[in-house]
Amino acid sequence: MATKIRLQRIGAKKKAFYRIVVADHLTAPTSKVVDYLGTYDPHKDPPEIKLDMDLSDEWMTKGATPTENVAPIIKRARKEITTEE
Repeated sequence: MATKIRLQRIGAKKKAFYRIVVADHLTAPTSKVVDYLGTYDPHKDPPEIKLDMDLSDEWMTKGATPTENVAPIIKRARKEITTEE
């Protein structure tokens, strides 16, 4: 099964809030997901990212690929973790 790490939109109209999820690449964006990795809130300044890096790394080693919208979010989350240490 080919899997993608992608955003799943939740929240009210004009107040988007996203879950970062692992899902089959053929399913609809609102359908059942395989695993939840974290959340992304673009309305805060700076945007708030809560991501389980260990779990995301595990899924990437299993072959899950991030979409072009999620890749910069993961990159930013990694950068924030390395600057905190």
